[in-house]
Amino acid sequence: MDNNREHISRVLISAEDIREKIQETGAMISEMYAGKPLLIVCVLTGSFIFTADLCRALSIPCEIDFMSVKSYSGDRSTGKVGIVLDLKKDISSYHVIIVEDIVDTGLTMKCVSSMLRERNPLSLSVVTLLDKPECRKTDFTPDVSLFRIPNVFVVGYGMDCDEQFRELPYVAEYRP
Repeated sequence: MDNNREHISRVLISAEDIREKIQETGAMISEMYAGKPLLIVCVLTGSFIFTADLCRALSIPCEIDFMSVKSYSGDRSTGKVGIVLDLKKDISSYHVIIVEDIVDTGLTMKCVSSMLRERNPLSLSVVTLLDKPECRKTDFTPDVSLFRIPNVFVVGYGMDCDEQFRELPYVAEYRP
């Protein structure tokens, strides 16, 4: 697949709107977790840009660790969650924030958050850039959602279709 922009049907969220919401969210997290040991868990690969920008928006120290989870093939959810890369840290002495790019079916985040809760963090929450609640197949709800979007397939700002379009500075609707 080549990175052909004709598949971008419209920009849903501008780069400026993303920056503004991340600054607001960073300030909120900084206030909530001031003086507490904070671990940001970046769910690779789609949330790497969001995680980097969110960490830069914090005014408090934090540590970062990474997980890689596979649940998509192309533009379709497989319905199965596989852990490709697990955390290196013992999270039992941290307040943990899982940073995710998009919550749609909820299956991935329900699985990941359940698995991490079993490791006894001081607290655990999920912050997602995008929330697609009409696609839920489980009762999972993220703690913080920066944007709610309709049931469309999106790319950009770290999100992809077969590893393409991650570099776009905005979130756009993708049509094959």
